[in-house]
Amino acid sequence: GGGGGSVTVYQGRRPRPPAGGRPRRGHPTAPDGLAALAGAAAGGDWDLVVDTWSAAPRAVLDAARLLADRAARLVYVSSCSVYAWAPPAGYTEDAPLVTGASPDAGQTDYARDKLGGELAAVSAFGAERSLLVRSGLILGPHENIGRLPWWLGRIARGGRVPAPGPRDLPLQYVDVRDLAQWILGAAERGAAGPHNLMSPRGHTTMGELLDACVRATGSGAELRWIEPEAVLGAGVEPWTQLPVWVPPGSDMHDALHGADVSRAVEAGLRCRDVSETVADTWAWLREVGGTVPPRPGRPPVGLPPEAEARLLSR
Repeated sequence: GGGGGSVTVYQGRRPRPPAGGRPRRGHPTAPDGLAALAGAAAGGDWDLVVDTWSAAPRAVLDAARLLADRAARLVYVSSCSVYAWAPPAGYTEDAPLVTGASPDAGQTDYARDKLGGELAAVSAFGAERSLLVRSGLILGPHENIGRLPWWLGRIARGGRVPAPGPRDLPLQYVDVRDLAQWILGAAERGAAGPHNLMSPRGHTTMGELLDACVRATGSGAELRWIEPEAVLGAGVEPWTQLPVWVPPGSDMHDALHGADVSRAVEAGLRCRDVSETVADTWAWLREVGGTVPPRPGRPPVGLPPEAEARLLSR
């Protein structure tokens, strides 16, 4: 908001706000949970509100209604999960969406909750003052899902590491810092409406990602590349047990690594090289002791030792 670019951070669980942020404590689903954003206690009006809420859409609606006359623009960080499964490779923002979402609903499932959040943002701020960021896979420092941290941790231990092929499998993701920079720039330029937000298709490959992990950790690990059919034949689960990876030609690959992001690129998206994302994530992991507590409510990711042994035997 005003005052030379000051940042207000509305939060509940975090023990302290990010550096430079002015905390306002509360939880959007608690009684009077939005009181910290109302009246003079909030410290004035804002140029921009960024909402990342992922549960009951009515929490987005309540906050957006409260702030609609006090903020110039609302950015809602949504997800490419809002598209009806499975969107074909090359899908744009006009692809069909999931059904059954409502802006004032309670919590249902992730896809409908995120679409409900989009509807809530537009309901309160209008189409011209709301920017909907349909993000894909997000990587980079502070990732608490554990996808890239798992690969880095496993490769840091060295030895033979099963690598799901093919090496040239195209990947699509966004570094969280590039996501944040795009949000600020696009909002400042008046962008509105839905935008698929991840790197252009084929920004990197599975081989480049894992090679960057080997370089960053300096472990001397030996990547043993395994054909997709052999990976699936060993009963290994794509995406969860082998994070980031999904087999080529599958619905999952089209949906997770096949979005058209030309609209975001036209609105200023710039994506750093995969080696920088990997190296900076490894540096952060070393700062926090090498492990990150799992995010509450999320299942663990990574390959159990017995599954790794099955893969290496192939």
